[in-house]
Amino acid sequence: MSSVFFSHKTPTAGGWIWGAGPTGVVLRQRGPWTYGMLANHIWSFAGNDNRAEVSNTFLQPFLSYTTPTAWTFSLNTESTYDWKNEQWSVPINGVVSKVTKIGSQLVSVGGGVRYWADSTASEPQGLGLRLVVTLLFPK
Repeated sequence: MSSVFFSHKTPTAGGWIWGAGPTGVVLRQRGPWTYGMLANHIWSFAGNDNRAEVSNTFLQPFLSYTTPTAWTFSLNTESTYDWKNEQWSVPINGVVSKVTKIGSQLVSVGGGVRYWADSTASEPQGLGLRLVVTLLFPK
């Protein structure tokens, strides 16, 4: 899933950064800490009548700490509530990542664990692994 945000260039007077689009985000950076929430809701409104209807809310609260040497320790959940089936999907993620360069490209690479605190019968259960690669394009 991809998200696009439109946001102010600078934080609010209270230090908050927010973005809106199909997905909303609000976050705050205080020293090495970053915390906030990403959220969206998707639902069916047109298309093939034979396809199942969708009404899902996605919530991603997050907390991270970045060291002076660009190591980041993150904790988040990527929870989804299915309003049609009245079911939660709640994976909790702990990730360690490092900003580095591959050639001239700035990249964040990392890995961690995922624990499914709640999931539907068709989703994973228990523990899993997570690998992350993010291309960075700072100004």
